[in-house]
Amino acid sequence: MHTNFSEFGISDQIVTALSNMGFEEPTPIQKIAIPPALKGKDIIGQAQTGTGKTAAFGIPIIENKPKEGGKFPYAIILCPTRELAVQVSQEINRIGSAKGVFALPVYGDQSIDIQLKNLRKGVDIIVGTPGRVIDHIRRKSLVLKDIKIVVLDEADEMLNMGFIEDIETILREVPGERQTMLFSATMPTAVLNISKHYMNKPKHIRVDASAMVVTAIKQAFYEVREEDKIKALTRLMDVEGPSLTLIFCRTKKEVDDVSGQLMQMGYLAGAIHGDFTQSHRDEMMRKFKKGEIDTLVATDVAARGLDIPDVSHVINYSIPQDPEGYIHRIGRTGRAGKSGIAITFVTPREYRHLRLIEKAARTVIQKAKLPTKEQVKKARENVIAVTLEETMKGREHTDYYPLVGRLLEEHSPEDVVAAALSLLFGKTDVEDIREISMSHPDTKRDYVRLFMTVGRKDNLNVGDIVRSISSEAGIPSGKIGNIVLFDTFSFVEVPANLADRVIASINNRMMKGRKVKIQLAKNTDKKKR
Repeated sequence: MHTNFSEFGISDQIVTALSNMGFEEPTPIQKIAIPPALKGKDIIGQAQTGTGKTAAFGIPIIENKPKEGGKFPYAIILCPTRELAVQVSQEINRIGSAKGVFALPVYGDQSIDIQLKNLRKGVDIIVGTPGRVIDHIRRKSLVLKDIKIVVLDEADEMLNMGFIEDIETILREVPGERQTMLFSATMPTAVLNISKHYMNKPKHIRVDASAMVVTAIKQAFYEVREEDKIKALTRLMDVEGPSLTLIFCRTKKEVDDVSGQLMQMGYLAGAIHGDFTQSHRDEMMRKFKKGEIDTLVATDVAARGLDIPDVSHVINYSIPQDPEGYIHRIGRTGRAGKSGIAITFVTPREYRHLRLIEKAARTVIQKAKLPTKEQVKKARENVIAVTLEETMKGREHTDYYPLVGRLLEEHSPEDVVAAALSLLFGKTDVEDIREISMSHPDTKRDYVRLFMTVGRKDNLNVGDIVRSISSEAGIPSGKIGNIVLFDTFSFVEVPANLADRVIASINNRMMKGRKVKIQLAKNTDKKKR
């Protein structure tokens, strides 16, 4: 197995560029993907963001640049989001700078005139979202007749976002004699179908899930009621004092609620999800990377492709739906050999789900105890002390000397200082969080499973179902249990005492253009045999 990049037999320019970028040795996915990719083999790679997959396909693309450069691109990389397209193109341009390789990102929300100008000049590699690529093909501003390499990056997410027809249209436009590489965090049927129809004897590679859980990441979970989560969150943030924190929520509404409450309490927080404009998301990312805000609240989809090396804490405010989602989220910290902390909040009904994630991901998530009120109070007081000391060092307080003298004539120094601190920082009281016991975690009896006649083929995802049930039935999203999506149907768990309300609210309603039938799932009361 290769232990350094030069052993791949790639050019010195690429090895030097990788060294300048701080890459010391290949990651597991790079070790197994680069050799066959250099030989022109088709590849199906199962790997999450953060495992180094961009370089895994980027290095072979750059190394295999045709000697006779043409007017049209020789490689195309399709990505699900604008953020990922920009990130991938930037990394490829850094790796390929010495070899004169130029990758151009094309995506919506950017002036098409800028992209047309660059395309007329000629580019080597196109990195784009399917919709904008199709737009350029129709305008005849993008010609794919010279394409020799195609990459589908985060294929599962592109399919979840409804890009299947666009992807197939693009694949039909490129020459049949080509190399195709597909990378995906999960391998649903739709992804495998693409590989069957558009790939030639692909080599399957996979980074074992346990290898993707970085050893430098400390993992812990906290047992907390849904209504106490925000209190638990602020306790941890006050005591841990993270440098940059990424908080994951299940729905857009939850992102809005959590970020809003944090900002009201004085935390430097921002939010990103699919309903925000691209300019807002770009601005939030800029502020987060520069430390102008130290907390970013996001949905899974909005956080796809983000690469921020200094994230110290990832907090799963809502538990992920599956092991891959868990690994994908926590991989946002502990980057570049740095340590990181991954925290998951677990409500009583989610305890079993956490254990399933732990087992499937072959990792250990330690149970931890929330900081006490006394610890939080001491941490807050320490912050106040540091703030005051910085103010005194800067001599910003001397204008108040005369006023202090007047006050001390009638009051004790302790009273004057304490009153000033109270005025500036408010009370240091810490809200109670009720203790919960999970010694009997079998809370399934309080939930029932419902059957719905919609699934992945209806372009639905878990968030769509959560939002529909929450809005139509008037149920907080946190009370909705596990959701399992299949191609043509789904199962969703809801509290038993709310099941009738959910059925009455959702049955025969339209969901993404499809009438939904919903009923109690069969055999929900029977034990598995």
